[in-house]
Amino acid sequence: MRLSARPIAALLAALALTAGLSITGTPAVARSDEGSAAAEASDVSLAADTYTWKNARIDGGGFVPGIVFNRSEKNLAYARTDIGGAYRWDQTGKQWKPLLDWVDWDRWGWSGVVSLASDTAEPDNVYAAVGTYTNSWDPTNGAVLRSSDRGASWKAATLPFKIGGNMPGRGMGERLAVDPNKNSVLYLGAPSGNGLWRSTDSGVTWSEVTAFPNPGNYAQDPTDTSGYGNDNQGIVWVTFDERSGSAGSATQDIYVGVADKENTVYRSTDGGSTWSRIAGQPTGYLAHKGVLDSATGHLYLTLSDTGGPYDGGKGQIWRYDTQSGAWTDVSPVAEADTYYGFSGLSVDRQKPGTLMATAYSSWWPDTQIFRSTDSGATWTKAWDYTSYPNRANRYTLDVSSVPWLSWGANPSPPETAPKLGWMTESLEIDPFDSNRMMYGTGATVYGTENLTSWDSGGQFKITPMVKGLEETAVNDLASPPSGAPLLSALGDIGGFRHTDLDAVPAMMFTSPNLDSTTSLDFAETAPGTVVRVGNSDAAPHIGFSTDNGANWFQGSEPSGVTGGGTVAAAADGSGFVWSPDGAAVHRTTGYGNSWTASTGIPAGATVESDRKNPKKFYGFKAGTFYVSTDGGATFTAKATGLPAEGNVRFKALPGSEGDIWLAGGAPTGAYGLWRSTDSGTSFTKFSGVEQADSVGFGKAAAGAPYQTVFVSAKIGGVRGIFRSTDAGANWTRINDDAHQWAWTGAAITGDPRVYGRVYVSTNGRGIQVGESSDTDGGGTDPDPGTDPEEPPGEAGCKVTYTVTNQWSGGFQAEVTVTNTGSAAYDGWQLGWSFPGDQKVTQMWNASYQQAGAKVTATNVGWNGKVAPGSSAGFGFTGTVTGTGTEPAAFTLGGEACTVA
Repeated sequence: MRLSARPIAALLAALALTAGLSITGTPAVARSDEGSAAAEASDVSLAADTYTWKNARIDGGGFVPGIVFNRSEKNLAYARTDIGGAYRWDQTGKQWKPLLDWVDWDRWGWSGVVSLASDTAEPDNVYAAVGTYTNSWDPTNGAVLRSSDRGASWKAATLPFKIGGNMPGRGMGERLAVDPNKNSVLYLGAPSGNGLWRSTDSGVTWSEVTAFPNPGNYAQDPTDTSGYGNDNQGIVWVTFDERSGSAGSATQDIYVGVADKENTVYRSTDGGSTWSRIAGQPTGYLAHKGVLDSATGHLYLTLSDTGGPYDGGKGQIWRYDTQSGAWTDVSPVAEADTYYGFSGLSVDRQKPGTLMATAYSSWWPDTQIFRSTDSGATWTKAWDYTSYPNRANRYTLDVSSVPWLSWGANPSPPETAPKLGWMTESLEIDPFDSNRMMYGTGATVYGTENLTSWDSGGQFKITPMVKGLEETAVNDLASPPSGAPLLSALGDIGGFRHTDLDAVPAMMFTSPNLDSTTSLDFAETAPGTVVRVGNSDAAPHIGFSTDNGANWFQGSEPSGVTGGGTVAAAADGSGFVWSPDGAAVHRTTGYGNSWTASTGIPAGATVESDRKNPKKFYGFKAGTFYVSTDGGATFTAKATGLPAEGNVRFKALPGSEGDIWLAGGAPTGAYGLWRSTDSGTSFTKFSGVEQADSVGFGKAAAGAPYQTVFVSAKIGGVRGIFRSTDAGANWTRINDDAHQWAWTGAAITGDPRVYGRVYVSTNGRGIQVGESSDTDGGGTDPDPGTDPEEPPGEAGCKVTYTVTNQWSGGFQAEVTVTNTGSAAYDGWQLGWSFPGDQKVTQMWNASYQQAGAKVTATNVGWNGKVAPGSSAGFGFTGTVTGTGTEPAAFTLGGEACTVA
């Protein structure tokens, strides 16, 4: 059984971010926060060394609860995830493009997407309801984001309440809907008893529909006191009957699904002025989806006895005739024979009366997909038994593009490997192509392009359609000096040995298979030796490898272990120290054959090893640092006064004994970055680092005496990923406002073999890989505090101008300016003229002025200094009529630049 990123995956982030927005009472109108969500320039941005960012490819890895096709433009589709943002489908590359990487640290909850809506009348418009938790774990209120350029840029209307993309019931929906006849009208179903909300100005402002009579009453677990399981799941979907309106006038017939087992469907026949419960509706169930086939006038409901996405033991499917008012049970199997609920639901817009549904909570032996071509009168299944336990499939499933989806399993029938999936709460037939269907699971997006073979007696082919959608929660990262460049510890799918950052790994770590790997380490001078620990339903919770993570064997464990905790390997691989959940800190001198309790260190301490002395290990808990000089047998308390609360991570410098960097804390207490050069006896705080949450090391710059240090931190009042090549004397922000990925506090490490390369953890956007444009690593990082000035007239320059995205009426471009001269820029202004009617609408990492066709882009605070051979970069979105032409010439400080 595999689950999507669980609540605890982001709870760690929530605990580290205790400061947030506190709202008392419920204002009548939501606040419009113009521009707050856009990827705009900030006061601190890119430094002289421009970075490019990509994911270490895994493809998928988390729950995709929603897929939305636009019904007026072919190939325009979106996907939402519970903790990893939203994506737009790129038909040319047959991959997904992330849309919410700009979400920042303080609003990390906005990476959870509760619902998506694509505007039928104006396809450039897309809306997203965002927020991760409705309880205290998420410090900020939810918001409705709106974009008029298909997600290239966004504006936000902050709501007066929280919404939960990672809450129970998140597979129901869609909660957000655009009126197909009058697209300035939108509805949003809210949780927590907050009712139904409406916007009449295209999502700029929102107000409660006070006439709506039922805010819902169903909670997954009313006895839960955390605010998670006991939250009222509220209003769960909104569906318009477009036949009851005309272009420019509001749709009159609107259907709303409510988390109330006795009153689950309501209707308005007067454009939302009044509402009533539909008589004769099924009771005892929650309607997960409500989809109307406008060609037949049938409203279909998929129902379950619970809100999902994990639970559900009984279900039904019902059809409502909107003309006659008749209800019909069209369930594909008798209620008594279900052991699952129904959720995923779609109608074929090209073939009236054709619909599909999923048994979302059928965990064993597999999920089930149902199809009807006669409005639910009869159904066929994606698979069925021949003679138990053997089964016949109407499909073939090819996961060769994402081979780890088999989990390396070899199950006995009736199970198969790979499975069709689990948590299959979203299934959509392409409204323009009856052969294409996509559905989301707890780990991927599957799809087919020959679906109608189902009806002709053939087999339809299912493959992963998930490229570009990276949704893993990252707990730990390691980059050894030899072997694979990267080893990862991930939530829910364990982790991988990444031998090629641009290729999907063949298989996650096995022997043992861990639901979530919480910590891993390698022996610094013998990197073939690797250890990992993590969570699973039963022992073992630890695995060892002697070939750099290519193969693994299970270790024994101390009694009482309930979870992974943290683990450290001696520098030469001669022993290991493990601080598991549920038991004291222990050590072993073998590969986990026997364990001895360590003394002098509290249970639950975070442990690490010295990277030179194999007898030296370190520990930290609650503000106190601990040191062992006998292989972890005994520890002694050393430095105190370190952060006593919050998320704390520390690392020892490779190849140097006793050099330790510690990052962490909380806004309510000590928070920042500390360094010890005496094995933890004392620490010195970096005064210029206001906050820091993770620290790691990479290859030193050319000529630099110290390894490159990377941190996820707040420096100069700005949150970001920072780099220092001079042991923390100066820092450079290497990400930009368009690449923030919400919360990045779990782990960071440089690559010891490639200067400038850094691996950054996220909580839902996978592993981010940053590559420096400064490939030779020359020089040290600039002082970020210098005011920009005009560059010297003799300074040479080279410009690379790349259009990275285009859509009807608009485009996005990235510009890189490289100093090819002999003198450093101390501030710069880049000028060009557009050859057509292109107009900049928004720019990040630079400010701009435009007069007619002429544009001048000026550096912002931290990217004004550009050393010879280094680069600065910025990006922008713009409008254009027809197809724009790239500028042919650029000038810097009055001097012509070479155009790459």
